[in-house]
Amino acid sequence: MKDSRREFFKRVAITGAGVATGGLVAPAASAAAGRVKWDREVDVVIVGAGAMGLPAALRAQQAGASVLVVEATRDIGGHAIVSGGNVALGGGTSAQKKYGIADSPDLLFRDLVDWSVIEPNGFPDYRYNDREIIRAFADNAAATFEWLVAQGVTFVDKGRDNAGGTSIGNSVFREMHCAPLNFVRPEAGVPFPESVQKTRSHGVGLMRPLEAAAKRANIPILLDHHMDSLIRENQTSGRVLGVTVNNKGAMLNFRAHKAVILATGGSTGNVNFRRIFDPRLTEEYCGVAGEPHSFQDASGEIAAMAVGASLWGAYNQVGEFGYNITKPGWVGCRYGYRTLKWLPESAYFKEAGASGLAVSDWQNLILVNQAGLRFYDETVDQYTSNRSGSVQPYEQGGYRNLLNVKMNPRSAAFLDAAMAGTGEPVNGGGPIWAIFDADAVKRENWNPHPPDVDIANGFFFEANTLAELAGKVTMKYQPKPLPAAVLENTVARYNSFVEAGGDADFDKPKPKYKIQTAPFYAAWATPVIHDTRAGLRINAKCQVVDMHGKVIPGLYAGGECAGGFSEHGLARCTCQGYIAGKEAAGEKA
Repeated sequence: MKDSRREFFKRVAITGAGVATGGLVAPAASAAAGRVKWDREVDVVIVGAGAMGLPAALRAQQAGASVLVVEATRDIGGHAIVSGGNVALGGGTSAQKKYGIADSPDLLFRDLVDWSVIEPNGFPDYRYNDREIIRAFADNAAATFEWLVAQGVTFVDKGRDNAGGTSIGNSVFREMHCAPLNFVRPEAGVPFPESVQKTRSHGVGLMRPLEAAAKRANIPILLDHHMDSLIRENQTSGRVLGVTVNNKGAMLNFRAHKAVILATGGSTGNVNFRRIFDPRLTEEYCGVAGEPHSFQDASGEIAAMAVGASLWGAYNQVGEFGYNITKPGWVGCRYGYRTLKWLPESAYFKEAGASGLAVSDWQNLILVNQAGLRFYDETVDQYTSNRSGSVQPYEQGGYRNLLNVKMNPRSAAFLDAAMAGTGEPVNGGGPIWAIFDADAVKRENWNPHPPDVDIANGFFFEANTLAELAGKVTMKYQPKPLPAAVLENTVARYNSFVEAGGDADFDKPKPKYKIQTAPFYAAWATPVIHDTRAGLRINAKCQVVDMHGKVIPGLYAGGECAGGFSEHGLARCTCQGYIAGKEAAGEKA
């Protein structure tokens, strides 16, 4: 039996209360560590069974250490198992060599610290990366790829490809794709059709083979064990000795004779923690990508901060590039991340609530804020990012790269406009609603009923008039209905733009369709939070560093709970797990 979302975050709130109020939470045991009752003892404890945790566990055991993995949820995989399975490991892999792609650790390193690469909105992808961390990644990326293959991960046999690549370097193609094979996708409840099992890309093709490798190695993985705190010799000095975990209310202490590795994922699901970096990200941004399979609750960061750890790389979290915040691809449901559709056959569907309506043409609707007003051109997409060939011509570190980017600040400002709010002195932009009519439903071939839309939880509404629709739009994050007169005026004004052939407010290209045929609909279309790109400060060995720049002995971290690296996704997680596992196993007991 799993914990509810409320219970899950209640534990985190208790653990992190001291951090949130400006103090530090005392670890489960500090100077009195000798009096701790240890329920289990191993060399290395890994917290989290995702794309960083399982590689770390395997590598540590292969280096001779006894290991134990604790996982907060009811299944392994974290966000990675419902991801697109895109793994940008370059530096000269066998796959790159097969297709004549000339890459090297030096080339990869220079790409990922290139100050001169910017997006059309002016934001740099790599300028604020930690060079020590990037050097370690570049030196280990190719080896990580070959190691994953040796563990049983099957990569799609594909050459020059950028699909899913986000801030992976401009010089050469590096994106690889995990074949899903016959594994059941958690969000769908079924595998892909046999015809595409070796050609599609999905995170299940990474995580299930790693899980199988861990089982073959007899690595214990304890599910439903949430790490609540770290145990250190003294509050902010001495070695980290182990962890305290919560298993459905039972508190257990696990001793790590060599090290604890934090692989807890990021902080996207912890409202107060994510607002350290971006105050706008208030409660209404509730459709976090990767949920409800797993929740990134910042528990690793909070526990490490409580024993003195520093945060790192804040710019990468708020830089307007990549997938830190995304435009929804599905409307009418809570979880609208564009490449993740929850289906009724999924064991998680009750928590997801609905599949959503995929928007193929943003001309078929308008988007309004909580005040019933349009705020931007609906056809504008989300932030962009650098990948192979994005800047042409390109010279690493050359100032002319700045001149070779076609600047267009408007092209990525949709998300900022959506989160700008309505002029009130409060943070958070409030809910965003897609407004459309029966004609749009026909053009998009939508089913405006469950299980495609979530009526029960207030993410979808239907009415015969716009005024009636406005009055119905109330829910947890929209306590007051949309103002009926405002919504009617907004739609009437937009319809006049369709007649005139131009959008006088936001320059939407030739608005095509009036909103005029009952019934009318309001569908949740609030931006979706995705990446965590800031977290704990680590060094090249993935050792956690404190506020004084000193290593915290016996504590490692990587993946999305660590900062200093702007790249999206699985490559940094798997590579840092590869690094941390070996380094932790090499510690003296």
